[in-house]
Amino acid sequence: MKNLSHFFLFSIIASAFLLCQTKPGIEVLAESNFKILQGKRVGLITNPTGITSNFTSTVDILAKAKGVNLVALFGPEHGVRGDVTAGGKVDTFTDSATGLPVYSLYGKTRKATPEMLKGIDVLVYDIQDIGSRSYTFINTMALAMEAAAENNIEFIVLDRPNPLNGNRVEGNVLDLRFRSFVGQYPVPYVYGMTCGEFAEMLNNERWLDGGKKCKLIVIKMENWKRWMHWDNTKLPWVPTSPHVPNSQTALFYSAIGMLGELETINIGVGYTMPFQLVGQEWINGEELAEALNAKKLPGVYFRPLSFKPYYGKQQTKQLSGVQIHIIDNAKINLTNIQLYAIESLIKLYPGKNPFTMADSDRNAMFDKVAGTDDVRKKLTDGVAASAIIASWQNNITEFMKVRKKYLLYE
Repeated sequence: MKNLSHFFLFSIIASAFLLCQTKPGIEVLAESNFKILQGKRVGLITNPTGITSNFTSTVDILAKAKGVNLVALFGPEHGVRGDVTAGGKVDTFTDSATGLPVYSLYGKTRKATPEMLKGIDVLVYDIQDIGSRSYTFINTMALAMEAAAENNIEFIVLDRPNPLNGNRVEGNVLDLRFRSFVGQYPVPYVYGMTCGEFAEMLNNERWLDGGKKCKLIVIKMENWKRWMHWDNTKLPWVPTSPHVPNSQTALFYSAIGMLGELETINIGVGYTMPFQLVGQEWINGEELAEALNAKKLPGVYFRPLSFKPYYGKQQTKQLSGVQIHIIDNAKINLTNIQLYAIESLIKLYPGKNPFTMADSDRNAMFDKVAGTDDVRKKLTDGVAASAIIASWQNNITEFMKVRKKYLLYE
């Protein structure tokens, strides 16, 4: 009877926690009456994802906060207002809503200059990430941390959930020979950390250029656990970029985004399902679906379909291929999917190898996103995807030891 009582008590506590909404760093900061910002001149790095649970912008909150002097905004890829396409240059301008200068961190420079930071006491970072190494926001954060260290400025991260959850670690550790703005640090493709945890790792492992270390403060979330997927947070999703319109797309980005860099296969960008498709004019959807489903990859199902992209290189062309259906988030390995997809395409259509059809620039971009040229070369040489994946394990094990030191949540 005693054990049964304990079971019911545990169930009540667990149910209550599940009903709690995650409180992002900006809300925790607001509840402290912005104590750590009082009397300081503040620069804010953000975009439309920097909001509270009731959709109030962090820009508006800090601009109106008593005792806080917000003096400048800084825009990452896609801009402070989210109105710039992927890869598009972000300009420096004056924000019409606040009258503040908006400095571009994705234009002529990707790192704040001393002129931009003149008179600023503290930089605040508040951007929702999607948990993939190749997404540029964490690299913007890292360069801003370097700038803060160089200019003796405090750096504050307002933490937010990792939508892939905080336990998912997948893919290969980046080879520093392929360091770029879509991958700068020796971490796996999916690294299983919040941006606040990632910042702590960058700072304390001395991974910033020149071994720099900034004055870092992470404002932790409340009511967030590592096992949580986005839906468990009860937070609203704001598109992190034009092709990531919802939290599910964040999962698909890690599953097939590398393949899309080649531009020889359509991955749903240009159609209504970005990062969810694998298609081309010469693909037989039924055939590809059968080949991929035969691999019995856990947590995923491939459904044949035909579609016509509305824009992009394959605009109005009739394509055939597969739709990726995530059946079980807990079982699926997202990053592995693209390796098995490429392996199957090469086997089924040897004259249409996605790598040999791509030009050298696109292959180079694939290597940067993959963090190595090993994947491309081995798949082209007929090495099994499973063997490539197995070869990553030793480096993953070493990364997990480093990562463990910086986890802020259970």
